[in-house]
Amino acid sequence: MRLILKWLLSAFALLTVAYLYHQVQVSSFGSALIAAAVIGFLNTIVRPVLVLLTLPVTIVTLGLFLFVVNALMFWAASGLLDGFHVTDFGAALIGSVLYSVLGIVIEAALGSLRRN
Repeated sequence: MRLILKWLLSAFALLTVAYLYHQVQVSSFGSALIAAAVIGFLNTIVRPVLVLLTLPVTIVTLGLFLFVVNALMFWAASGLLDGFHVTDFGAALIGSVLYSVLGIVIEAALGSLRRN
């Protein structure tokens, strides 16, 4: 049940990012659901490999390169889907930061629900 709630809230977060930042576009809530699932899949499968491959650069930049990796995952998801569009890499960077902040809020809210 927690996974489904997180998925729904992540789709809502993606719609919020599209509302706040107009270079990220989501055509519908259904598209947001699919995009949230694809972003979650990419972050689970592809991101750890990219983090491992870019570890030297990440160390040299004191971890700031992880923002680039997150933006690549966000941009890759928009390239795979029709109803989710990010205009360029800069938009993917800003959109992924907004999406990550909203994801932290979602995790905090779900964590507080679990403790009660």
